[in-house]
Amino acid sequence: MNIVKDAFIKSLPILVGYVILGFGFGILLADAGYGVLWALAMSVCIYAGSMQYVGVSLITGPASLLTAAITTLVINARHLFYGLSMIKKYQNTGIFKPYLIFSLTDETYAVISGNQEERPSIFYFFLSFFNHCYWIIGTVLGSCASSLPFNTEGIDFSMTALFVAAYTDKKKKKTNIIPSVVGLIVTLIMRFLFGKDLFLIPSMIVITLVLLLLQKKSKIQQGYGSQHQGQNCQLNKRQHQQKETKDE
Repeated sequence: MNIVKDAFIKSLPILVGYVILGFGFGILLADAGYGVLWALAMSVCIYAGSMQYVGVSLITGPASLLTAAITTLVINARHLFYGLSMIKKYQNTGIFKPYLIFSLTDETYAVISGNQEERPSIFYFFLSFFNHCYWIIGTVLGSCASSLPFNTEGIDFSMTALFVAAYTDKKKKKTNIIPSVVGLIVTLIMRFLFGKDLFLIPSMIVITLVLLLLQKKSKIQQGYGSQHQGQNCQLNKRQHQQKETKDE
């Protein structure tokens, strides 16, 4: 029981964000002509956050299955790296592993990866389950509230606002903002070259390639720096030994 309580407490910071963002998605989906059952089904079976927002445009627009598949893969490609970094934590989770893989969202990953303590698999399960429930509740409430007389204009900007806020926070903390700057510049260029309907996939491909090249360059420089430092240490050691020999 303490494990369930601990998982619930750890999930509370995600509660408000998921309910609010899920609420916006539910309203957008209903505004596109899809009712509460569609919102429930998408949140239970897809549970992809930003991809569900994009999905509203995909299912209402002239997007082909291939476009939908490529867009989904590109937008959620970061989960490949999430999964690789969670191999050790999830290696002994048994029957919970399939659901844990499915429910590994950005926020859930942040909570689990940021916790250095060893946790039982049931803790990871309930943490993921609570977060999933928050998202489902938010989307269902949003779909139900769509019948109320209020203006829904601008709600589709909520995910954009979320990422802008995350970028601003990263810049304020003075952490490495190179990936963010690369993403911003490449996206603007692709938007100009391909237009608003086709710029997404080229942007993600070019951003991925540029970041991979920068990472490779950084590793080469680090390797050269380490090698150069090692050579200096060996040279200093030899000079010290020669000096001791002369003194003798």
